[in-house]
Amino acid sequence: MAEMAGSTADVDGIDAVRMTWNVWPRSKVDASKCVVPISAAISPIRPSPEVPVLPYLPLRCRSCVSTLNPYSFVDYSAKIWICPFCFQRNHFPQHYAMISETNVPAELYPQYTTVEYAPPASDAALPPPPVFLFVLDICIIEEEMGFVKSALRQAIGLLPDHALVGFISFGTQVHVHELGFADLSKVYVFRGTKHLTKDQILEQLGLVAGSRGPKGVQNGLSPNIIHRFLLPASDCEYTLNSLLDELQIDLWPVQSGNRASRCMGVALSVAAGLLGACLPGTGARIIALVGGPCTEGPGMIVSKDLSEPVRSHKDLDKDAAPHFNKAVKFYENLAKQLVSQGHVLDLFASALDQVGVAEMKVVIEKTGGLVVLAESFGHPVFRDSFKRIFEDGEQSLGLAFNGTLEIFCSKDIKIQGIIGPCTSLEKKGPSCSDMVIGQGNTTSWKMCGLDKSTCLTVFFDVSPSDRSNPPGAANQYLYLQFLTNYQNPQGQMRLRVTTIQRKWADSSANSEELVEGFDQEAAAVVMARLTSLKMEMEEEFDATRWLDRSLIRLCSRFGDYRKDDSSTFTLNPSFSILPQFMFNLRRSQFVQVFNNSPDETAYFRMLLNRESITNSVVMIQPSLLSYSFNSPPAPALLDVASIAVDRILLLDAYFSVVIFHGMTIAQWRNMGYHKQPEHQAFAQLLQAPQDDAQMIIKDRFPIPRLVVCDQHGSQARFLLAKLNPSATYNSAHEVAAGSDVIFTDDVSLQNNRRQGSFDLSSGEGESEVSQQSNLDRRSDAVPNFHASTKL
Repeated sequence: MAEMAGSTADVDGIDAVRMTWNVWPRSKVDASKCVVPISAAISPIRPSPEVPVLPYLPLRCRSCVSTLNPYSFVDYSAKIWICPFCFQRNHFPQHYAMISETNVPAELYPQYTTVEYAPPASDAALPPPPVFLFVLDICIIEEEMGFVKSALRQAIGLLPDHALVGFISFGTQVHVHELGFADLSKVYVFRGTKHLTKDQILEQLGLVAGSRGPKGVQNGLSPNIIHRFLLPASDCEYTLNSLLDELQIDLWPVQSGNRASRCMGVALSVAAGLLGACLPGTGARIIALVGGPCTEGPGMIVSKDLSEPVRSHKDLDKDAAPHFNKAVKFYENLAKQLVSQGHVLDLFASALDQVGVAEMKVVIEKTGGLVVLAESFGHPVFRDSFKRIFEDGEQSLGLAFNGTLEIFCSKDIKIQGIIGPCTSLEKKGPSCSDMVIGQGNTTSWKMCGLDKSTCLTVFFDVSPSDRSNPPGAANQYLYLQFLTNYQNPQGQMRLRVTTIQRKWADSSANSEELVEGFDQEAAAVVMARLTSLKMEMEEEFDATRWLDRSLIRLCSRFGDYRKDDSSTFTLNPSFSILPQFMFNLRRSQFVQVFNNSPDETAYFRMLLNRESITNSVVMIQPSLLSYSFNSPPAPALLDVASIAVDRILLLDAYFSVVIFHGMTIAQWRNMGYHKQPEHQAFAQLLQAPQDDAQMIIKDRFPIPRLVVCDQHGSQARFLLAKLNPSATYNSAHEVAAGSDVIFTDDVSLQNNRRQGSFDLSSGEGESEVSQQSNLDRRSDAVPNFHASTKL
């Protein structure tokens, strides 16, 4: 338990692994009674100065192929190590001959449960350069074209000199620009209405690979042929800038009452075919810059006739979206092609209407691509997020390529699957569970693209066999090992190995160990990800009812109460903030699709599935800070009662950051008091939330939307929508002067008795303590609750 407590204090720790249960039940029945699935959220390549980099190859078990780790049993005199997963005896090779109890390799150090192997590459094998193929939508207005050209010029200037760059534009037709022919502009044109096969694309581009070729040819194509379309950034910067200067919006006429002809599906097919012919297996990204929906050809989501609206959630529920299933099928096939090639699709969608993110979700997630949804190419959400991709140093996203994740488990543990940006490699084995969640039926997954914040959720099943060893001192622990192969931003291949140890619960009757090992933040995020998956995969799934029933079962299992006396109900501190997490999850954009488009819902869920536990918790339950003259900045209740006329509130809802000025503060600011020398304290009060907001925005991707608003202003809705409605128009007579009310019929956290009539209310004092403790996560503090929470 000491290890578990230490990992909690360090939040993710050196391993970057958060588990819902840090002590596991021994039987399948006991696991089902835990309600919250046994799962782990792992960030495969999160950077950490504590992770040692070893300049040699790992030592593998000759039976199960897991690697040597601190939990291996080592006989130094016999030079033998025993694998903790399959108990195979392995001899150390000759270069480990000097090993002893006082001279051990780094991978056996107890504190190095995560190590990274970086074997030296041969001098002849130069690391491959990163590849960026830009695919630009030109069916946009002149103003938007100016914004996107400026962003592209900035990106080209930030690219490494050796990075390969290509450029495709599309509108009514697809234009592939030959950058290697600098004497004049040379373009290959594809019809936007025709579904093209890969062979047809390559034939028209003159990239048909032959079996014969000169020495050094890659896949039948010489570097000279590849450099027709993909040139090093240092060689084509002038050509690209000239091309952007000459580039115009799509000149094909658009009839009155029609949408523009936009063949995005054909453009992405051509981009995938081009990269597949030139650089298969090399880290490459297709960066699609889209300004509207695909209206013709494969991938179409709506017709050109403006009288046909873009599909809504109601249309999808009623199966009244005629193009949806066909478009999803097209993008599923595109995803298979890109995964087989090892390439990534990133989407930057900037439009007031929908562009088809819901249909493209499958290819973005399976290739590990990035997605940003903004209102305009001139909006900071797009502009700053786009720039972050190409920045180096501290602001770098740490973009990596061609990753694979392999998991090894102790016997009696099976893998159900993964939720997150990856694709199954269909490598079946005895560790595969019959029950599948997400990408399952495998022990290995492909991640074409990943970065330092990528997080995957792995679900496990406890399945003891008849041959399992009985509980005893030698069988108290279980082991998991995560092996991540990837190509780092410098093009070098790395292998990161994370091995973790957890404890089996001694008996089903003793639940204290289970309770102490519960991580309620990880549990809330896992339940959110599982709920989102079920809403997409299961018809007629009632998410709110399922969450309520899950909470009821969890509380009846681990709560302390006398039967038929609700006033006696208390929860252990390890569960004290989970009810409010679940309350906010029920109201969140992941569960409630009302007032959100299918594109927005898909966008929110994609980010939920790939972000760290800490960031995902903020998506579910935003944090709120209060600024006033009377006290330093402090966490505030996520409640409408926190609004006051003499306060400034800073809300971090992950996708948006809101600075909310109370009515009196706003009046003083409008009168210019902060500009007067005698009111420097007021100027500092106004500036403090601005500075904190910029700190939040600086470290986040995608860049959140910054909203600065005043009490009773139109944009105050961004704050009010996230607050607990403890004061509504029905109870306005009870509200203190200067506070606010929310015009809603929704029930507050204190009086929530919906769906199954379970009381989620908290004592006011305990609720404040728990919410403030939860908000202290902003300073990397861990909630520590000494008072139980009444439900």
